[in-house]
Amino acid sequence: MTMQIGRYTDKIKWTFIGMLAFYSFAIQAQPNAIDRVPNYINEERFIHINGIQQWVTIKGDSTKPVVLFLHGGPGSPLSPYADALYGSWEKDYLLVQWDQRGSGRTYGANAPLELTPAYLQSNPLTLEQMTTDGIELAQYLLAYLQKEKLVLFGSSWGSVLGVKMAQRRPELFYAYIGHSQVVHPAAADLFAYQEVFNQAQKTKDEASLRILQQIGKPPYDTARNAGRFMRILKTYQQKNALPAPASWFVLSSAYNNEKDSLHRRDGDDYSFVNYVGDKRLGVASLRSTINFLEDGLTFKIPVYFIQGEEDIQTPVWINKDYFNKINAPSKKFILLPKTEHGFTQVVIDAHFNLMKNLIIPAIGNKN
Repeated sequence: MTMQIGRYTDKIKWTFIGMLAFYSFAIQAQPNAIDRVPNYINEERFIHINGIQQWVTIKGDSTKPVVLFLHGGPGSPLSPYADALYGSWEKDYLLVQWDQRGSGRTYGANAPLELTPAYLQSNPLTLEQMTTDGIELAQYLLAYLQKEKLVLFGSSWGSVLGVKMAQRRPELFYAYIGHSQVVHPAAADLFAYQEVFNQAQKTKDEASLRILQQIGKPPYDTARNAGRFMRILKTYQQKNALPAPASWFVLSSAYNNEKDSLHRRDGDDYSFVNYVGDKRLGVASLRSTINFLEDGLTFKIPVYFIQGEEDIQTPVWINKDYFNKINAPSKKFILLPKTEHGFTQVVIDAHFNLMKNLIIPAIGNKN
């Protein structure tokens, strides 16, 4: 018997970004002002990566440095929102968005007709598999675009892939930027639980307190309880932070249709269950294997962290501790006030300034 995993998990996204679109192998050029930039390209297509078709978009000036974005979630692709967030960068950079295995158009191109427990059990997501995906994509991009190296940007879950890719194949990248860097999810969750519990007590939030007391402290053995915890966490995390512009929540028109909405929900659920694990469904927890304080300390390329001061999911104290222990040719920790875990204008601006003032001068003319 099939079941609706989305109703079962009752979860909220780890980032607000994560929807899909109709499937097209065409390379398209959009008729807007940015197309008048010299050497501008706008390519959207599936690429065969590590055994499956995976969705990749390439937009910007082909003569400029390449930035490869690793989205969060997992299961929350940036591609449907990238024009709103990063469209103005296309005159200065060549931007690559990738719908990772299990998310967005990549999930839709490889998914079963229905997401079932049997499919989850027989098709696990693994960190090794997805790291290999990312490295194969980076190699493809360097050859196809005729570049020496890429700039690697990982946000939230994408920062896990970013660390793994940068450490395994540093020769492919000029630098690694981790936004809302995931370090040790088990330790971060315990901190977050106590933090939101204390805040709920302070504000006399009886509804949240009942749920927190009912599910207890993490880790959780069901995705549903992990989702319930995440819902409360994100509510409190956003209280003291500046919001993202409302326009960022609007899907790009090409990604807004009924078929893709179904695949978006299923891919999002598929990735979330794999990430947090679910004992009843027989799905192991991917996140339980992550602890960069033990195996992620050495880099051969520059490392930069963009961190929100109000971030509870990946809190300042654990990320700063990790950063201080990192060995790298150069490194910088950028702490943003009134900023939480997700994307905001402050985050985009910090990313832009980091590229302009530190990374691009180091690259020089080696695009």
